[in-house]
Amino acid sequence: MTAELWEVSRLRFEETAPPGLTAAQRTAMDHRWAAAVTANPALFDGPVAALAGYERDGAGGLSVSWTRLTYRYRGLRGLPDAPAVAALFVAVLQPSDDGRLLVGRMSPTTSAPGRWQPPGGTLEPPGDGAALDLGLLRSHAARELAEETGSDTAAHALVPGPVVLDARGSLGFLFVAPARPACELRDRHARSARAEVAAGVEPEFDRVDLIGSLSELRALPGPSVSYLELAAGRFLGA
Repeated sequence: MTAELWEVSRLRFEETAPPGLTAAQRTAMDHRWAAAVTANPALFDGPVAALAGYERDGAGGLSVSWTRLTYRYRGLRGLPDAPAVAALFVAVLQPSDDGRLLVGRMSPTTSAPGRWQPPGGTLEPPGDGAALDLGLLRSHAARELAEETGSDTAAHALVPGPVVLDARGSLGFLFVAPARPACELRDRHARSARAEVAAGVEPEFDRVDLIGSLSELRALPGPSVSYLELAAGRFLGA
């Protein structure tokens, strides 16, 4: 499966019940999760808003069904006859003032060590009484941008961009941040990373870079998230 970018003008979300599991599926999932935590003790079984299904209407509309799960449900991937588990995520395209795009490399303690991607992350479910909507997506995107790069960009300043379907079937909501000077972007990340290390926390990005072309993206050492080339190409006009 290859990644796709969709232009979406209308979004609708509907919460559904979590998938039912057989005893064997639950046992296999728990064993896989335990093995993953043994390999990477920094993993935690936190709540996630998972993709249950979607429907496009051909006129810019996208209806998304979602459910409340935890990270351990990713252990169902690849199990015969197990329910399909895909993520909902947000990502921020952060440009520099010279037209380049910021990308970060995931640190060794994350779930995807060494992978290059835009700032962002898996979507958390809303609290009691709150709706999953564009406002929540935007707030979550601003929080991820701040945590990973040290940015102080307010949520309302993020402009909704395309929706991405990645190579694993996960659905992502892209936002574009206001441009910042390149030196500021690098300095903010460096200061944020130093503060985290001083507090005994491993930064999510162990390195950031600015790319001005797809050739520069392809020259980065290590893999990149499946949709990055498509999203960067759209942004950079490639």
